[in-house]
Amino acid sequence: MRLLLVEDETALSEILNQNGYLTDCVSNGVDGLDYIRTGIYDLVLLDIMLPGMDGLSVLKKMRAEKIHTPVILLTAKSELSDIVTGLDAGSDDYLPKPFSTAELLARIRALGRRSPRYTENVLQFKDLVLNQGGMELSCGKNSIRLGKKEFQLMELFMRNPGQVLPKELLLNRVWGLDAAADYNNVEVYISFLRQKLHALGSCAAIRTIRLAGYQLEATP
Repeated sequence: MRLLLVEDETALSEILNQNGYLTDCVSNGVDGLDYIRTGIYDLVLLDIMLPGMDGLSVLKKMRAEKIHTPVILLTAKSELSDIVTGLDAGSDDYLPKPFSTAELLARIRALGRRSPRYTENVLQFKDLVLNQGGMELSCGKNSIRLGKKEFQLMELFMRNPGQVLPKELLLNRVWGLDAAADYNNVEVYISFLRQKLHALGSCAAIRTIRLAGYQLEATP
């Protein structure tokens, strides 16, 4: 699950990453809205008090643009009027500061289950099974543990079997918008995955579609 944290105190992003969430963090509302518009996030954690553009304005703009990514508002304000304003603006949940890490993680899980992009803990394509909890890829009795980026790539392919995924999309979803990575990184990790599919003896293959991207398919 990929999160965007729009918050001027960035320490929370480390906690989210440590709990298994791939998290990008920006510290102002203007950049936050630009990141949200990419459409690559499963959930947004949005502080109300932000420089550049406040969180409620960001929320109203994204809903006006028909961006339906779930949003949890984070704020030091706890008055009823602020909660109502946030919910009326289109937030899915509201968490006043200070809050416990356990409560935040529980609310993220709850919203994730309600999201149309939510998937169960196990993904399957033909003879391949991807265990999202253990980052393990298996075929029949054979199994292999994937590295973090290998897992993220394989998860994208298994969520979208048969669909051509452009290199740019894979780069943005796995390495993030600000990462010092390029298409060569994608090619290297695709090669790693192909080696592991071969080692497992799977009928699934990652096919290169010239000038378009990559596609997970079943070989004859």
